Amino acid sequence: MNAAELEHVIRAAAAITGDEIVVIGSQAILGVEEHPPAELLESMEADLYPLGTPARAIEIDGVLGDGSDFHEQFGYYGHGVGPQTPIPPAGWEARLTKKIYPANELWKKPAVAWFLNADDLVLAKLAAGRPKDMAFATEAIRSNLVETENLERGLEQMPESHREVTRERLASAVSKAART
Repeated sequence: MNAAELEHVIRAAAAITGDEIVVIGSQAILGVEEHPPAELLESMEADLYPLGTPARAIEIDGVLGDGSDFHEQFGYYGHGVGPQTPIPPAGWEARLTKKIYPANELWKKPAVAWFLNADDLVLAKLAAGRPKDMAFATEAIRSNLVETENLERGLEQMPESHREVTRERLASAVSKAART
């Protein structure tokens, strides 16, 4: 997914829900980094939810989700999730990055999106620990989008149930990033 495709999903989700949109999956990197490495943009889905009405994420899934007409037409899609989906450090909501997409000829209303910051995103990916999440975290570290020291500080704010496994995965990702 590229920035224009993500903007399309965000604007469509905002139009469906009438709400500001929070992007919490890997494509949040497009909202906080101007030129992220292509390896971080392989996903064709944007995990997002309406800020004030998270339960309406199901509407996003129904209209913009995997296998929808939107997905079939454009080749990318929005996955409606909830704020409980990621496992980032405590206080992540206060560190979201805001972006306003102004009204234009196609979209008559502006859309507001909030993006998980890069450090919180990488720690959430490490907490999830799936192979694609580990690859994402390793590439973010290798390409210097995040600093290891910031991630280590963020570990202390991780939920206790995920802190140690995230610490181990961070060490692994740092080691792997140094070898590539």
